[in-house]
Amino acid sequence: MALARTLDAPESALVAPQAQQGTWYPYSFLAPLERNEPHLSSALMLVGAIVGLLEENGIPKARQLLLGFSQGGCLALEFVGRNARRYGGVAGMSAGLIGPPGRQWDFGGSLEGTPVFIGCSDRDPHIPQERVEESGRELARIGGALDVRIYPGLGHTVNRDELDRLQQMVEAVHRK
Repeated sequence: MALARTLDAPESALVAPQAQQGTWYPYSFLAPLERNEPHLSSALMLVGAIVGLLEENGIPKARQLLLGFSQGGCLALEFVGRNARRYGGVAGMSAGLIGPPGRQWDFGGSLEGTPVFIGCSDRDPHIPQERVEESGRELARIGGALDVRIYPGLGHTVNRDELDRLQQMVEAVHRK
């Protein structure tokens, strides 16, 4: 919700699920997938349930913007990769797709031009720049309209440029 409070989105429904004990999965997002189970699958199912509930209540996926920072950003990126279709947008700040180095993504479907924003530092202590770039390539491969921004020396945080980009994404969803 801290990110949501920085956005001017007066006619938006903001839904911010909270991870149990402040973590969606217990180990690094770079750990073998099975090491973060069953937590990762549970978190992805929760996101799916929320996306479905919003759609049932009149907010189609094409008007939903999934976003997050750190683990929340990784979860948002991973969810749209595994559940490719047209969303209003997806944004991961200090984030990347989940899995160990060398993971081969085999996502199917298409994001159909969904705006995808990934912002991260070149020196983030948790998110290697290589993973940010790999994530961008994979999400572009399945049809995401990619915007990856690497910020020199930023660290593990969110900056004004990222917040401005999120605001642009919110405004674009409102114009639909």
